[in-house]
Amino acid sequence: MIRRLSPVALAAALVVLTPRAGSAQSAPTDDAVLKRIWALGMDSSQTMRLSQVLFDSIGPRLTGTPNAKGANDWLVRTYQGWGIDARNEQWGKWRSWRRGYSHIDLVAPRVRSLEGTMLGFSPGTGGKDVTAATIILPRFADSTEFVKWLPTARGKFVLVSAPQPTCRPREDWDSNATAASKARMDSLRAQVTREWGGRNVRGTGYSLAIGTGELGLRLEDGGVAGVITSRPKNGWGTIEIFSTYNRKAPAIALSCEDYGLLFRLTENNEGPKLRLNLDAQFLGDQPVFNTIATIRGSEKPDEYVLLSAHFDSWDGSSGATDNGTGTITMLEAMRILSLAYPHPKRTILVGHWLGEEEGLVGSRAFSEDHPEIVKGLQAQFNQDNGTGRIVRMGGGGLVNGAEHIKVWLAKLPDELQKQVQFSGPGFPSGGGSDDASFACYGAPAFGLGALGWDYGNYTWHTNRDTYDKIVFDDLKSNATLTAMLAYLASEDPTMITRERVDLAALAAERAAQAPAGAGRGRNPPTTWPTCSKAPRITEPRLK
Repeated sequence: MIRRLSPVALAAALVVLTPRAGSAQSAPTDDAVLKRIWALGMDSSQTMRLSQVLFDSIGPRLTGTPNAKGANDWLVRTYQGWGIDARNEQWGKWRSWRRGYSHIDLVAPRVRSLEGTMLGFSPGTGGKDVTAATIILPRFADSTEFVKWLPTARGKFVLVSAPQPTCRPREDWDSNATAASKARMDSLRAQVTREWGGRNVRGTGYSLAIGTGELGLRLEDGGVAGVITSRPKNGWGTIEIFSTYNRKAPAIALSCEDYGLLFRLTENNEGPKLRLNLDAQFLGDQPVFNTIATIRGSEKPDEYVLLSAHFDSWDGSSGATDNGTGTITMLEAMRILSLAYPHPKRTILVGHWLGEEEGLVGSRAFSEDHPEIVKGLQAQFNQDNGTGRIVRMGGGGLVNGAEHIKVWLAKLPDELQKQVQFSGPGFPSGGGSDDASFACYGAPAFGLGALGWDYGNYTWHTNRDTYDKIVFDDLKSNATLTAMLAYLASEDPTMITRERVDLAALAAERAAQAPAGAGRGRNPPTTWPTCSKAPRITEPRLK
């Protein structure tokens, strides 16, 4: 059947699919494999098709949930359909839960459906409406006073997050406010942060962690009807949505605007009531997996090039740029390699890690379980910071690693060479993404740093991390670049040795070069990061 596109849809498709000006390859060598990789990656990319299935049909991949396991299985089927060996490898068990709908309504003093959703792993309402009044968590002198107050909150929805004085992004204030108005708003924001921030929330003695933490559990024990949170980002309409460890009292996240509405109604004693109907189900502890795909080396099968991206996501939206685009980069790179370079010298494998958002757990478990791969690692290429094109690389703190990367980059097409800024030996990853799980062993672990596209404000851990935020020209470029790097690392006649840079000397040199009066900024590490053992069961994050 021929499906006809509307003029609007056709125009949108042409915008996405038309090659960039100057995208023709200008390679510094006549390497046939590099040319084939370029053609497959830039001219016949599968990134749009793969992204649509993963982000629209499968959706978010919260560690331990049926969605995550379904996504693992989809990866295996996809790889096997391309003739690539793939498997799901269990690394432990994790709490499991099913997310259903979230219906959140203000029913007094007026009726309005509110923008929000339950936190990950929140209890539901058992298929029925729960209607209750609201109460604001007050400021307490100490935890004893908090305990005395708890009976007051029984049967009510408790607002536990800061009431933002504005829901406009900072850049809007910077662009439009008078100097005096901006100064007042900056002062109000700082005051709210001081009043509601920290681990001792409002003097309760408890922390919200990144969701409801130990405070949520204590409120639940006190008999509250539910916990209401809001974690707005510095962007229009974006909030962070994490998880709760409550088992009885539901926990929801509201938009900045609707949380502010509810807070003001409550603060001014205008009788607000909220109605929740949340569909959710606890599923006990379930096995959790990394998905591993392999193209076996023909000459040096016990030496490895590892493509790396975490596969899990928070589930307030689709997990498209954190880290779905990293996932698609590695998936597409493996497809390209299977066609352009089916018999690599070294074994090329990819790790799609679960549990990164829980503390790099899946990749840490893999590095523990496979010391032979860590030992034989020629290079790990990890990508995990949004949809933008790769623009930064460093040597992961290894002097010889930097020497090899410099050679590989020199063989890339001119367009990619000009795009990537190489920082030399650099520093080892100390956390934040899965290259840290290998860097701590002194292995050659390289992060592929991407252009921001306002990642931090709009898609990182938010309710807006969806398919439509993907920049497909950049994603195609990333998959093509990664496939080329994997090919060059596999073909390299020598292994990367593991001499480490002198971190203490580098840090001292940077400090000496800093201009007088400069802020501390982000201090470089002075010692090599240490490896920590991966938890194989759920490790609650309550503080």
